[in-house]
Formats: sequence, structure tokens, C-alpha cells
Amino acid sequence: MTSQIIFLGTAGDSSVTAKQLRGSGGIVLQIEDFQFNLDPGPGTLNKMKEFSLNIRATTALLASHAHLNHCNDINALVDAMTLSGLDKKGVLIANKTIIEGNENYNPYLTKYHKNLLEKVITLEKGQKVGIELVEIHALSAEHTDPNSLGFKFYCPRFTLGYTGDTKYNKQLVEELQGSDILILNVPYPGNKSENLNLDTESATKIIAKVKPRLAIITHFGLEMLKADPIVEAREIQRATGVQTISAKEGLIISPEAYAAKSPQHRLSNFY
Repeated sequence: MTSQIIFLGTAGDSSVTAKQLRGSGGIVLQIEDFQFNLDPGPGTLNKMKEFSLNIRATTALLASHAHLNHCNDINALVDAMTLSGLDKKGVLIANKTIIEGNENYNPYLTKYHKNLLEKVITLEKGQKVGIELVEIHALSAEHTDPNSLGFKFYCPRFTLGYTGDTKYNKQLVEELQGSDILILNVPYPGNKSENLNLDTESATKIIAKVKPRLAIITHFGLEMLKADPIVEAREIQRATGVQTISAKEGLIISPEAYAAKSPQHRLSNFY
């Protein structure tokens, strides 16, 4: 079976999400026979229907932090994939804030929907878990949710790094080393970063140090849309020598085309 990375949306701030200037459905990873929904924001169900993706085929949901444009549709997806509990299945992997809440947030996952899932896993930075053929590492993101994560997917034929929402930090760069494909959330152009997020300048630094075979920028804020993500991606590619593209809704990437020749090791059980 082949693998695919499918972008359901690229909205990266509240203005872009609220006006739906870009969709906010997150990313779907199809890795051989298994399907992962990553950061399902508002509209994930609609986008999955639009792109003819089977919600019932979802193996696991992953959410990096407790902001609406990353986890709003968690309960809706759980309900759909389990037929409202008639078929108890699937795994949710999320940070502590989403599962337990904190002083600013109630838990996003309801008690009812938690009971529809086969397993709920709370990950913290530095931890890892195995889901079927894939080993997933929680990375050191730094964002306004103090429990924010990035993710690194060790798949049978490729390694995928995902920054999540974060400012530049050296620990994250170290953890991303060895990624064949790197997906970066870059809401801001140039050096205009705000609110512990990446901009083009900091994304360029990460890509230059990690040297993936392919870099994809996504999660665009209003300022990035005004600057044009395609232009920003070209600037990153010029500066780093790494093939860099800007994501759009419906973009499909075949990750094996960018895979290293060496096989990836993986876990066989949950940690």
C-alpha cells in the first residue's frame, strides 16, 4: 500500500479561520493501511467528505495543543468514526491540556466521547508511542499552551516531522533531525513572528539545520496570506537549497518519493 499526506486546510490564525479564508481541517496521513487525522480544526468533517476520505477508516486522531483551530472537531470525528459508539474503536493522542484542561481551558474531549474510543493517550514532550506500523515522538514545541507538542512520525519507509505551533527553539531542531519531510506551521512572513509562532525567517533557520528532502509550510495567518505563501516558500528554498512548497487545501504528497534509503525502526506496542 502507498502512503499519502493530504492537507484539509491551511488556516493559521483566528481571523483566517473565522472568515474561512483558508480551510481549517488539519492534515490526514495515510500510512499504508492506517489513517491518522492530525490537528482537526473546524470543518474537518466537511473537508473529509469533499476530498472523498473515509472517516470510518481513521486509526488515530492527534492534536498538538488546545487551540480551537487544532482540536475543535475532535469530538465530532470520534462520534463519526465510532458510529456514536456502536463500533468502539480508534485512539486519541493529545497533549495534557486537551485531555485534562487547565486554568484557562476545560478539557476538549468530553467524557462521553472518551468512552467511545478504544484508547486515549496523553503525551508529554520527550515521550513516544507506537500505533500499528508507526512510532510517534512528542517534540518540544513552545507555544501559548504550555503543553504544546510537535510530532515526529517514524514510518516504515519515511520519517515525517511536524513542528506544531511553536517559536524557534534549539531542542526542537535537534529532535527534527533525520526527517525526510518537514511540515512547519508558519503563520507569519519575514521576521514578523508573534505569540510564540514561526515566521519565514525562523522556518528558514530550522529547514537549513534539519535539511529534509522536502519542506512544506502551512498554517497561514492573515499577514502571511497578504505576503503570499508561495513567494515565502520560494524565498526559503532559495536560502536553504531545500525543496520547499506552500500547502493548499487538497494538496496530496506521496512521501515515499522523498524517503531515505535506510529502513526505519518502529515500536510494536503502546508505550
